Parts: sequence; C-alpha cells; structure tokens
Amino acid sequence: MRNKLLTFSFIFVIFFSLTTIAVSQISRQTKDDLYAQIELFSYTLTTIQADYVEELKPKDLIYGSLKGMLNTLDPHSQFLDPEEYLELKTETQGKFGGLGIEISIRDGLLTIITPIEGTPAWEAGIQPGDRIVKIEGELTRNITLNDAVKKLRGDPGTKINITILREKSFEIKDFEIVREIIHIQDVKYPQILKDKIAYIRLTEFREDSAKEFRKALDDLKEQGAESLILDLRNNPGGLLNVAIDITEEFLPEGELIVSTKGRRDSQNTETRSTNRNHLFDWPMVVLINEGSASGSEILAGALKDNKRAIILGTQSFGKGSVQSVIPLPDGSGLRLTTSKYFTPSGVSIHGKGIEPDIIIEKIEKEKEEESESQKKIETIFENVEKHDEEMDDADSEKDDKAQKTKKRLLADNQVQSAISVLKGIRVYKNHTLGGHNLADKKTETDDGKEPTKEKVDEEISEENKKDQPAEN
Repeated sequence: MRNKLLTFSFIFVIFFSLTTIAVSQISRQTKDDLYAQIELFSYTLTTIQADYVEELKPKDLIYGSLKGMLNTLDPHSQFLDPEEYLELKTETQGKFGGLGIEISIRDGLLTIITPIEGTPAWEAGIQPGDRIVKIEGELTRNITLNDAVKKLRGDPGTKINITILREKSFEIKDFEIVREIIHIQDVKYPQILKDKIAYIRLTEFREDSAKEFRKALDDLKEQGAESLILDLRNNPGGLLNVAIDITEEFLPEGELIVSTKGRRDSQNTETRSTNRNHLFDWPMVVLINEGSASGSEILAGALKDNKRAIILGTQSFGKGSVQSVIPLPDGSGLRLTTSKYFTPSGVSIHGKGIEPDIIIEKIEKEKEEESESQKKIETIFENVEKHDEEMDDADSEKDDKAQKTKKRLLADNQVQSAISVLKGIRVYKNHTLGGHNLADKKTETDDGKEPTKEKVDEEISEENKKDQPAEN
C-alpha cells in the first residue's frame, strides 16, 4: 500500500510540475487561486485512491479528470489519450471507415453538420442539421464528440442503426446504414453550364484540394468560361491553409482573408492574400447552406466582405473557432479552443455563420414512387438495352452521366438563381460600357435615353429565357 501511494505521489508531483510551467503565463492573482484549487484537487485524488471501493490506476484517475475538465469548456475542446491523439493526426488523409458525416455538438445535442456527398449517409437521406438522438438504441445525451466518432465508425460492410430528430419537420427517423471506406473527392463537376457560366463544387478542404481546384479553373478558362458558380453547400471545412490558398485565387495581394482573435496577443493574427500573378477576376456567385462550415465559411466571408462575390443560399453553420493541438509528454494531447475566426469586416463566424446576400431556400423535388410492376418493366427494357449495346461504349456512358449531372444542376433552383444573378451582372456591365461606372459616362439606349431599371430587368429576363431546359 505504501509503495502504491509513493507511486501515486510521484505521478502527482510530475503533474504539479507541468501545471507550474503552464501557469507561469497567467497573472499572479489567478496563479494564487489556481494553486489553492490544486490543493483541493490533490486531496480529492488521494482520497479516491485510498478509500474508493475498487483499486484504480493513478493514470486512469488523471486521464478521467482531464477529460472532464476539457469537456466543461466547449464542444470542440477535448483531452486526447495517446491512441486518440494518433487518430487525430490521420483524420485529414481523405480515406476512413464510417458513414460519411461531419458532426458537432450544438446546443448540447449531437448534430450533423453535413453528410458528405456520395457516402452512405448521403445516400440514406441524412440532412444537415439532423440531431442524432440514438446510436444503436442508446441515447446520446451528454455524449462527447470523441465517443460519438468511436461509436459511429466501424469495419466496412457492418451496419449501424441511428435515430435522428429532424427539427424542421418535427420528425424522428430511424436509419440503418452500412459503413464503407470513405473516399473523398474534393473538387467535383467542373463544367460550363451555359452561356460561359462555369460551375465547380468543393466538398471539403484537404491536402490536394487547392492544386485540383487550380487545375479545374485553368481547364474552364481554356473552355471559354467568363463567370463562376462556386458551390460550397454541405462543405464542412477541413484544412485552414487549403481554404486560404483557394480564397487567394480570387483576391489580389494584400486583401484581408481572415483574422483570429484570442486572449493573448500571440493568438491575434491576420491572413492576407499573397496572389500576385494568377488572379481569376470572373464575376462569381458562391452557394452556401446550413451544411457549410469552418473553412467554407472563411472562404465565403472573405469573398463577401471584399465585395468579390455574391453569396446565395441559406445561413451557414457557424463553426468559427480555432483549435490548437498541443502534445503532452506521455503521447497524449489537448485539442484546445484558443481563438475565434473573424471575417475581413470584423464579424465573428462562430455561432452566427455567414448570412447570404440573397436568401434562397433549396426546393427539394419529391421522387415519384414507382409501382412494383413499373419497376419490373423498366428493368426488362434496361436489360434489353444493355444487351444491344457494344462493349466499347464506355465513353458514351461517361458522356451520358455528365449530361445527367448537368441536367440535375440546371434543375437546382439555387443554381438557377445563381445563373440569373450572373446574367444580371453581365447585362449591367454591358450597360456600363464594359464595367465603367454610370457616373463616369452615361450609357444611352437606341432612343438616346439612359437605360431605366425596367429596361435592364427586361433584358435580364430575356437572358434567363434563353437555353432553358425543355419540359418533358
């Protein structure tokens, strides 16, 4: 017993020494109060070690107290044991087993920031903002993010049952989802939709995203693109430096992208564009929704405040805090919120999100249910068509898939609105002599008069009527 107490005392002395180093950076009054509380902490630990009904390892007690301490701060701060710390360092590799969702704790509830497109969760119908209230029949009350991730992940091919609360429609829904290895494609569907209006979807910011995004922009430029719809809907963020690199594509050198503010001067930073010679100055519309978070909010906020793009859609998630990962001597670590992100105009992202310039709710088209007999008939004819096709029609199949994607995007009401905005900008530029302000020189119509707002609106309407997809 004496040896055990000596061992425990030795561990606590090390813990106390580390604490002394940490508190050297805080005020004298706070130090005095902290030391007084550490005495209480020490007394509690030794009492548990001596009198608890079961014998406990000192390491387990220390780890448990650290987890509780970090959990009281905010949903994003946490203590990581060595195994968890190792897992954290591999999170941004772009491949992992699970459902394909980004989660957070919001208002004390386990909340889905967004399902990742093309993953099991996406295919199952999970939506941004859904609250996970049960995992395998167990309530998620007071669950930590780390514990939630552990429960949701598993071997590929295994099933998991979750229950969600969808607050918008006041529904509770059960889902059975099969886990898969998640392969993330960051840059999707780069193409020209119509009238030299390009489209790119960014699903997340990972290691190679900036390079892939630059390539997509260059390819679209070669194809004759003159404006861009950047789709950040359901983009949960990722690597901050990558989000900044992509933002720089559209902002000249010196323009402010994002700032951080914390308690200490060293935590207050400003990040500005360093782009000198590869600037895309196309008119832009950025699409966001409640599934857009963190890095995507920084990108959207920077383009909005620098008057570089029109933001369209719905309010973003509001994940705007900075977590610093701090290694500890035994291989464990802290994930600690040390500052918050602010847009160039000084608006805090955290808890508020980015407000669009134009609010357009997404209209989801309900799928028509087919009868069993209809499905069988369709299957028969599909098999006949497959039989008639030659083996070397892979290119044709690829083209067909691209056409379907384009048709789906053109039927998206938020994309349609973005196209209308860009056409409006084009018409406005035409009436201001290629971008010169009306104050510099008045533009006249054919009858010698300055164009009225009604005239401009009429031309925008005519532009939007062109190339509309035919109704079938």
